[in-house]
Amino acid sequence: MFYDHKEIEAKWQKYWADRQTFKAEWPSEKPKFYALTMFPYPSGAGLHVGHPLGYIACDIYARFKRHQGFNVLQPMGYDSFGLPAEQYAIQTGQHPALTTEVNINRYREQLDALGFSYDWSREVRTSRPAYYKWTQWIFMQLFDSWYNRETDRAEPISTLVARFEAGGNQGLDAACDADTPIFTATQWNAYTAAERQRMLLRYRLTYLAEAEVNWCPELGTVLANDEVVNGVSERGGFPVVRKKMTQWSMRITAYAQRLLDGLDRIDWPQPLKDAQTNWIGRSVGASVVFKTQPTAHQPDTFDIEVFTTRPDTIFGVSFMTLAPEHELVEKITTPEQARAVQDYVAASARRSERERMADVKTVSGVFTGAYAAHPLTGEPVPVWIGDYVLAGYGTGAVMAVPCGDQRDFDFARHFGIPIPNIFEGVSVEEEAYEDKQNAVIANSGFISGLGQKEAARQVIAALEEKGLGRGTINYRLRDAVFSRQRYWGEPFPVYYDAEGLPHLLPEHCLPLELPEVEKYLPTETGEPPLGNATRWAWDAQAEAVTDNARIDHKTVFPLELNTMPGWAGSSQYFNRYMDPRNDQALVSPEAIGYWKDVDVYIGGSEHATGHLLYSRFWQKFMFDRGWVPVDEYAQKLINQGMILGTSAFIHRRSGTQTYLSSGLAKGEQTEPIRVDANLVNASNELDTEALRSWQPQYAEAEFLSENGVFKVDREVEKMSKSKYNVVNPDQICEEYGADALRLYEMFLGPLEQSKPWNTAGLSGVYSFLKKLWRLYHQGPDRSFEVLDGEPSAESLKTLHKTIKKVTEDIQEFSFNTSVSSFMICVNELTAQNCRERAVLEPLAVLIEPYAPHMAEELWQKLGHQDSIARAPYPAFNPDFLVESTKEYPISFNGKLRFTMELPLDLSKDELEARVMADARTQEQLQGRTPKKVIVVPGRIVNIVG
Repeated sequence: MFYDHKEIEAKWQKYWADRQTFKAEWPSEKPKFYALTMFPYPSGAGLHVGHPLGYIACDIYARFKRHQGFNVLQPMGYDSFGLPAEQYAIQTGQHPALTTEVNINRYREQLDALGFSYDWSREVRTSRPAYYKWTQWIFMQLFDSWYNRETDRAEPISTLVARFEAGGNQGLDAACDADTPIFTATQWNAYTAAERQRMLLRYRLTYLAEAEVNWCPELGTVLANDEVVNGVSERGGFPVVRKKMTQWSMRITAYAQRLLDGLDRIDWPQPLKDAQTNWIGRSVGASVVFKTQPTAHQPDTFDIEVFTTRPDTIFGVSFMTLAPEHELVEKITTPEQARAVQDYVAASARRSERERMADVKTVSGVFTGAYAAHPLTGEPVPVWIGDYVLAGYGTGAVMAVPCGDQRDFDFARHFGIPIPNIFEGVSVEEEAYEDKQNAVIANSGFISGLGQKEAARQVIAALEEKGLGRGTINYRLRDAVFSRQRYWGEPFPVYYDAEGLPHLLPEHCLPLELPEVEKYLPTETGEPPLGNATRWAWDAQAEAVTDNARIDHKTVFPLELNTMPGWAGSSQYFNRYMDPRNDQALVSPEAIGYWKDVDVYIGGSEHATGHLLYSRFWQKFMFDRGWVPVDEYAQKLINQGMILGTSAFIHRRSGTQTYLSSGLAKGEQTEPIRVDANLVNASNELDTEALRSWQPQYAEAEFLSENGVFKVDREVEKMSKSKYNVVNPDQICEEYGADALRLYEMFLGPLEQSKPWNTAGLSGVYSFLKKLWRLYHQGPDRSFEVLDGEPSAESLKTLHKTIKKVTEDIQEFSFNTSVSSFMICVNELTAQNCRERAVLEPLAVLIEPYAPHMAEELWQKLGHQDSIARAPYPAFNPDFLVESTKEYPISFNGKLRFTMELPLDLSKDELEARVMADARTQEQLQGRTPKKVIVVPGRIVNIVG
């Protein structure tokens, strides 16, 4: 019987689906193991061979733990809200739910074909109302909570109200807006209901505030920083500008220190930890207040607060720089500078924050015409604006010290801002910073002969005495904007009263489902797409959605028109998987108490400062409020590398539709153009006729070949549909099978590293599988044949060294080396003509995580009625690796002549007798009698003649 991968894989995939083989047990007395991969966004392109890398690795580990007797939870679902489906809906008029359903069905078909051991009974989709009910519920709990810095945890807003009623907010240490006023209990109790709600919004963990956002007019929505590349949207390449909008925000900054501290307790990759550490950006320093000087145009005085990590440099301040978006820019700019400032602000709005941060070479800025008083000397300090300062980082203002910062120095020199004479002409790179700083301190007349720390302490003390500063800790992390001007996302469970204040829907009314709309674009008046809904108002008496025409701001109110961002649904899905059909709670105490947290989580490092940071924030919040037992949801995280594709390029002669073969393009003025790599063979030869059919621009093109063939250039890069270098796993499974694909992806290299794909390499893995199959099938007709006799010592040794190596490799996630071990094992067993059940049965279990379809088939042929999935894992016996013989080097007068395999238990006399009796010894002696024979048992035999 030959190895028919198509028949075998179809058979067992149906078996697993019909019997729900991989459904996690609940309740269970077994120890739990929770294996998770980041769930995919179901795009219309489907999976390519790069996508399953992390899935295969996680599945191998999950199957391994199942064999070890664990109750394994390995779920899968879909991150099914998002902008791509909405953009497709705009282009085609199809509802995003319909296209998303089609895409999900395609993904499910591909995932099933790869043989993953998922518990599909727990599948979640973020776009299903039954799922986003709980995303909305968490939003409501965040709205109903505040962060108490005294207890270092989130607490119900009711406890904050009680404190306000008893003593106002005097002496209260809480996370809140920076400009929150101080009030007494008497003042609080005298506030109107609306005033109280506005005050509480300053403390809530999710709140409404005006924020600087990345606005993309073409897409009609706000974009996250990681969705903006070089000033344009990552999707579509549309211009993005910075603008202020009233948005829902999450007060993640309240958790900044805990997010940092938690990194020390979890087994996550160090580069990812470093990325989060840098993103949070903890800095110890001082907050300093510079007061603007009144002018005839602006008689009012304003406080400009800056944060500095080096308060001891305050006497080197030559000017101040504000972010172009700073709220004081318009107020303090003089009439003479107004036009220049307005033009600069408009230009800066067209650059993304990421672009501005990355640009360290350009020096640009404009003088506002205003001055601020130096807090310690009273000297006037000119106030400039520059786009190297970001409104959302720190206070949006910096005190510029040219002697201590290269960028400040370049700015001052570029604009001719006076620098203290002792620093004139001296760049930061030319002189040690500490020497210059000591000069600043000595020159100040205020501090002399002090080190940096003591100088900083005295400066802070002087600032505090004047009421113009204090020592503080600052974080680069900013509160997360949580609103999106999109249709295809979670609706906010919020309506607005006549004064524009937000109110939550009753919990029992969740979920608030997305309404139907005719258009998925913003309205003509600029409202988000939900503004197109005609039935999107809340009847507070009936507790139901009703027609907009009924809005009276008395009993019927407008609902929120924004939707939640893409990361909302992915910030709690790992908990929902534990109890996905519960309609009374996100997860029951019993389920969360058993599953607790994710044991191993596999996904891409590109989510370091997005999903992986926001989800940690939500978990810590839920821990504070008592809904989860741990404040870190994944104890171990692995970032898989990428499988790279090999792109194909043809060369177009500039200004023509003539294309040159690779060798002809050298020395010509050409443009490289990507083409579908599937049209190129292993010899880099392009099928030009297929290319003509592929895209219409090639139909009438001229192709200049070399010796009758047209060759392309190749380049290894990220596998992507846009690069035309994707390899479809369906084709691989059809030709080689899922087991071969699984083994090959693991065999390519270490899991964490990126590696290029080469379809030709699959033939070697496929040959290995056929060789493994033949171990169990003998004779001319290749019928199944396994013997019940005692295996040889060599076969047992081969088996147990493989068990040892593969087990160690799986535990270390070194799957590539374990595939090599399987190949060595099968070669050795084949050479040993092994047929014994005592070896071949545990071998089937051992390889099951990697090649589950073949293993199931072999297991059944071995006479088992149940699936191999929960068969006990083979036990390693070190006794079989104990060597019983030794290959002795036989030397004559110290020179090695040959070796002999001899039992280790022979005495010295027995060893000598065996060696002397060997024909090769006699040939070397040629009748002579040796002077002596040196025997070291277990090491050498040396004959001295």
